[in-house]
Amino acid sequence: MVVDQLNPAPGKDVDIDRLFQALADTTRRDILARVTAGEYSVSGLAALYAMSFAAVQKHVAVLERASLVTKEKRGREQIVRGNHDGLQKARHLLDQFEMIWRQRASRIADILAEDDERDLP
Repeated sequence: MVVDQLNPAPGKDVDIDRLFQALADTTRRDILARVTAGEYSVSGLAALYAMSFAAVQKHVAVLERASLVTKEKRGREQIVRGNHDGLQKARHLLDQFEMIWRQRASRIADILAEDDERDLP
């Protein structure tokens, strides 16, 4: 089973779930793209979306809990930046899935090649 092959460390499932739940929302992915390219204040982000400041603040909090962004207080502003390490966690997990599926595809190709060799006179 694919899940068994990944062998996440104890307690890491929660982190992975938070990560992908955060990425599941279009607005959060857009916020993440913006703050990965450059820092924004929460109020600056809120000005970009047709939703309340509180709603944007909640989206940022979800991204922060998932370790995809960091916040820093600068005066009265909360400055949001992308967190490269959080994105690397997602990339690492997806790379593991890709490796598993490439191995499976390779094994299928090997089986088909064996069948072709048996069919030859």
